[in-house]
Amino acid sequence: MTRKYKAAIFDFDGLIIDTESPWFEIYQEIYARFGQSLTADQWSAYVGTHDPNHDWYTALAPHIGQGISRAALRAEADALHKARMEKADLRPGVLDYLEAAQELGLSIGLASSSTASWVLPFLDRHGLRERFQTICTADDVLRVKPDPALYMLACQRLGVAPSDAIAFEDSPNGAKAAKTAGLACVVVPNGLTADYAFDAHDWRLASMADMAFATLLQNLQR
Repeated sequence: MTRKYKAAIFDFDGLIIDTESPWFEIYQEIYARFGQSLTADQWSAYVGTHDPNHDWYTALAPHIGQGISRAALRAEADALHKARMEKADLRPGVLDYLEAAQELGLSIGLASSSTASWVLPFLDRHGLRERFQTICTADDVLRVKPDPALYMLACQRLGVAPSDAIAFEDSPNGAKAAKTAGLACVVVPNGLTADYAFDAHDWRLASMADMAFATLLQNLQR
């Protein structure tokens, strides 16, 4: 028996645009300045979520010395990231997937652990905001991924059961949120998350450019 999916819900950071890898690279450079190392595994706690219990500055503080505040380092990182993002493009295949989902009559949503003030300017810059029938962000829920609330809200707004929706994610935290909510989940890791362990997912792609959306649907529906 095959399943006919009714909705596709996309993560944002790291999936539509790889905003994740630059953050890691920038903080790696900051750590190295103070003689410290930062590994991808250590950074994995931050990817796809916002966890106040994980704090990059606390681990670094004993090695910084006087006169350099958290705010100063964060402002530096923000400026470097902004400069890199001005040149960032959509990940390969993203636009094709959005267009194909629309042509096939699927409802399209976005579920991001970031705030709307972060996500929307990127969508507007690339002309994507109108592609989504609903955009759910950290502003809309009490708990972000790996909690399932964002995906449950997106399905509710789209009027579909979670079992009738497909999530597209790049991080283990995001994939866990989607599967806990009851969605099928396709993981498309980026350069940072490619080596992370994904326990929960239904299909994995190196890139959306590697498989047509219609073909992916057929594989999932079997």
